[in-house]
Amino acid sequence: MRMIVVPVLGGPEVLTMIDAPMPAAAADQILLRLQYALVGFADVYQREGVYRASKTLTATEAPLKIGGGGAGTVVSVGTNVTAFRPGDRVVYGEQIGSYAEYIAVPAWRATKVPDGVDLKDVAGLPSQGATAHYLAHDTGRLAPGMTCLIHAAAGGVGHVLVQIAKACSATVLATVGNAEKAAFVKSLGADRVILYRDEDFVAAVKSWGDGKGVDVAYDAVGLATLDKTIQCVRPRGLVVLYGNTSGLVETISPMALGNAGSLFFTRPRLANHMRDAAEAGKRMDDLLGAIQGGRLHLALAKILPLNQAADAHRLIESRATIGRVLLSTE
Repeated sequence: MRMIVVPVLGGPEVLTMIDAPMPAAAADQILLRLQYALVGFADVYQREGVYRASKTLTATEAPLKIGGGGAGTVVSVGTNVTAFRPGDRVVYGEQIGSYAEYIAVPAWRATKVPDGVDLKDVAGLPSQGATAHYLAHDTGRLAPGMTCLIHAAAGGVGHVLVQIAKACSATVLATVGNAEKAAFVKSLGADRVILYRDEDFVAAVKSWGDGKGVDVAYDAVGLATLDKTIQCVRPRGLVVLYGNTSGLVETISPMALGNAGSLFFTRPRLANHMRDAAEAGKRMDDLLGAIQGGRLHLALAKILPLNQAADAHRLIESRATIGRVLLSTE
């Protein structure tokens, strides 16, 4: 089968297609014929080795599989699996190796896609959708009367987080890079959209409401924005760093949090919020229910063929997209 791998760490050009062995479903797994693979910044971090102490791969490590989520059709099921059968359409997340034609996935990480819902409309839901879900409901615990700042609000996670935050009756201030993205995010219900290239987002946030800042700030940009993001949060508010598209934040000063108003700071990860079948199932039920009810829409920027994975990485790294980027194995 065709599979994209990372033989050496580096730029998009290192992504290489190989002929890989066909996987088989273990006892607690399902084997999927993939139709779509999500392309996200987590894949960029893996390709670059962002979270590795060493920036090289040993002979036993290479090549790395890549891609953490996708959508497809069940081909076969393991002996212990009773919830799925061949032909079921499913989405899944948190399973490396998704830039491929087939993948074996733990059954508890997969969710059936309801009839009438197109796979391309929900591919990435257990990754980007579930991230937005936990950020709003668990990390920020958004509620009526609260305010939040969302950076990269037109991105894969950001545009979902805007919609969920509004469903929580929170006030949403959002940053974007251009007028097209601003119009899109405004259409999702954002109360104040800030073109960060044209105006200082700290001043814009502080000019809103009572001038004390937001209750929660969500920052997926990282190095380029975090210091200023901290300035946007009201005393005893929460700063949430959940990505690093502009670079890895290596340190943060506790005194800076104290001086800014005794702020709380967290750096959450999706894996810690999709720990088991019950937790993953609850999030996916909420998200799919919202999609079927017309309360949630996942924007799709572009679908590229599997052999154009490098171009897909370049596209998301350009930060020019609105919504998700997918690879198609068709």
